[in-house]
Amino acid sequence: MSFDLIIQNATLPDGRSGIDIGCRDGRIAALEAGIIAEAGQVIDAKGLLVSPPFVDAHFHLDATLSLGTPRMNQSGTLLEGIALWGELKPIQTVDEIIDRAMRYCDMAVSQGLLAVRTHVDVSDADLKTVQALLQVRENVKDYLDLQLVAFPQDGVFRAEGADKHLLRALDMGVDVVGGIPHFERTMADGARSVTWLCEVAAERGLQVDMHCDESDDPMSRHVETLAYETQRLGLQGRVAGSHLTSMHSMDNYFVSKLTALMVEAEMQVIANPLINIMLQGRHDTYPKRRGQTRVRELRDAGLNVAFGSDCVMDPWYSLGSADMLEVASMGLHVGQLSSRADMRWCFDAVTELPAKILGLEGYGIAVGNKADMVLLQAYDPIEAIRLKPTRLAVVRKGRVIAETPPKLTTLSLEGRPGEVDPASFRPGG
Repeated sequence: MSFDLIIQNATLPDGRSGIDIGCRDGRIAALEAGIIAEAGQVIDAKGLLVSPPFVDAHFHLDATLSLGTPRMNQSGTLLEGIALWGELKPIQTVDEIIDRAMRYCDMAVSQGLLAVRTHVDVSDADLKTVQALLQVRENVKDYLDLQLVAFPQDGVFRAEGADKHLLRALDMGVDVVGGIPHFERTMADGARSVTWLCEVAAERGLQVDMHCDESDDPMSRHVETLAYETQRLGLQGRVAGSHLTSMHSMDNYFVSKLTALMVEAEMQVIANPLINIMLQGRHDTYPKRRGQTRVRELRDAGLNVAFGSDCVMDPWYSLGSADMLEVASMGLHVGQLSSRADMRWCFDAVTELPAKILGLEGYGIAVGNKADMVLLQAYDPIEAIRLKPTRLAVVRKGRVIAETPPKLTTLSLEGRPGEVDPASFRPGG
């Protein structure tokens, strides 16, 4: 028996250690200690963590890396970001969108991020963003799973013709139905948009992922309508509510009712910690609201909750690096998810849990699954979140597609070690 690749002496996210991973024909063919076999390539993990690839359940690839074009967001608010994006759309070209998106995908691969759900603005008749990202999806299909959401950024009813543009985008091959009900002109139009968009998804057999209640207003309650339509149309398990930041301002009694409705509808939830903590609470003095939705409570109620990064260097967020461990760390801190179990869960929130939302086939470190994985310069998931470690090797279909030398620092201090490995600083170590 021979393999294309063997990773020896790996520690897995579930705590198993000393495991060898044998890969053949793009799949994991063996997972056990002490594999003795020939292989085209052998990597000694040296006890370090081998994880399934990171997954970003919520991103905007059409706007990424556009920071400063045509100007900077001076107020730092969501609404100015939307206005700025409106200034950029008519002057950017399809090729420029493709170039930015491809450069971001390169960055993502270097960070072990191999699956992304991106929202694609369909508000304009020319659908340049859709043309561009359909091409990008084709370009990267061999090494990155890219799922596209038809997103009417300016409101499906607020922007003239956006409803027709959205349907055209779906006809062109966009995967998921999106929406932004809190940005419609009235609460009534917002609710009407949720109903129409869910009916479109039901008719076409598609998933729904809706920007919902990205607001500090506790009366922004479109997620209630989304839960209702999910159940009415039999979309259980196919609908995600993204952001849901108004839930941090709602009274606890209403949240208790709302959470039960969401559970009944089997909704999925995507929080975006970096952006939520940056954009929300902008009108507060002090106390100032954190902005992130009720991650712990929704998770504990039985909902599948994941973290997304949302933006990198665009009109809404001037930072970011495609590092989902940075996202997990922010979600951990903002949500005060500080127990060992909670921190371990935050790692799942950027790997296994968003993979379920995207419906990724063959995901995870198990025999028969796709041989997609990341070797990290850390020994366990909690340490990975703490260190945001170097991705020593990124593997796709059993082939190494990215490598980075380990981070090591040389010390010149009398009586102290000559070298410092950040992964060596562990509890009791």
